[in-house]
Amino acid sequence: MKAFTQAERFVSEVEGRKLRPAYVFVGDEVFFRRRFREAILEHLVPSDLRDLSLFDFDLAETDLTEVLDRARTRSLMAPFQVFFVRGVRTLFGRGSNEEKLAAIEAYSKDPNPDALLVFVADHISIPADVRRMDMTDKERYQRIRETMGRFCGIVELARVEESEAVRWIAEYLNSHGVKMDTDGARELVDALGGDMMMISNELEKLILYVGEKKRITLGDVETMVLAAKQRSLYELTDAISAKDRVRALEVLDAILSTGDGDEAAIGHLYMLAKTFRQMLVILERNVRDQRALWAALWQGFRVPPFAAEDIIRQARRYRSKRELTSAIRLIAKSDLALRSNPPTKRLVLEKLVLDLTAEPRTESAWMQDEFPV
Repeated sequence: MKAFTQAERFVSEVEGRKLRPAYVFVGDEVFFRRRFREAILEHLVPSDLRDLSLFDFDLAETDLTEVLDRARTRSLMAPFQVFFVRGVRTLFGRGSNEEKLAAIEAYSKDPNPDALLVFVADHISIPADVRRMDMTDKERYQRIRETMGRFCGIVELARVEESEAVRWIAEYLNSHGVKMDTDGARELVDALGGDMMMISNELEKLILYVGEKKRITLGDVETMVLAAKQRSLYELTDAISAKDRVRALEVLDAILSTGDGDEAAIGHLYMLAKTFRQMLVILERNVRDQRALWAALWQGFRVPPFAAEDIIRQARRYRSKRELTSAIRLIAKSDLALRSNPPTKRLVLEKLVLDLTAEPRTESAWMQDEFPV
């Protein structure tokens, strides 16, 4: 497992204190960043001295000179200091940045032996298959390697292959005395797009959920993991965007007949609203493929990989931003209705589906709503 092998290599360097003066963590995979941070704290920073030994800076807020000065200054209170420095992209902004890079190089050649500098380049995304890496990210990464890579250790925080993630799940659960169906592990990885941070968080929930049963099934994943439930939500939005009223009502009935049913209505509505907002962005930015989709949707607002093509296709069924804006307003009204303790939540959702699958309104009808007489 390539990603995990590289991670273990860095952790072993930390444990053996065979460290370079400065490193650059390149990539936005939070799972590995947290793992590395925990290893650094465990082996280099005593728990009772962390207030005096651990520092977080952002180059968008703090000048690089100040950070390097702090790193050079030995502490009388702490035997070792660690500096995590975000905002690496500012080192490669407009204009000449040679002076900043030269300052980091000068520090690396004459470092404080009792300090560690960790630059965090989380503005770059490294996929499991580097051949699919976005061209902009590839250029940014190459520039870091050609400059900072000459005097800093480069540590990749890349996404992992799905097969690697499935194997990690088995090993992790085995260490906790828990078994998991292979189909369940694959569904968990697929639903969460191989995001190891999300996978590890959901695994903790699943372990607590199964309790003494000590076995996680595919059904448990489908019940507990929100992203797994999203599959049926995308089926619903597919039917809605196609104006297929019968199929939309059938999918809605299937959703409400499983899991928490009506009690999860607010959650279903939240995911529906989020999907329509994503479609609005897709239409506004004229997204036509997955590469453009990842650039258009920001971190935390992205769709699972399995739904990428579906949501682009669904968004392009709408002829204007006005149609999508109207749909979002209808969802907002339904949200208000659900929170007003209606006799039945199912009825509110069914009415919403009927409204969303109605034929688009004419221009004159829009004008009458916008400018009533």
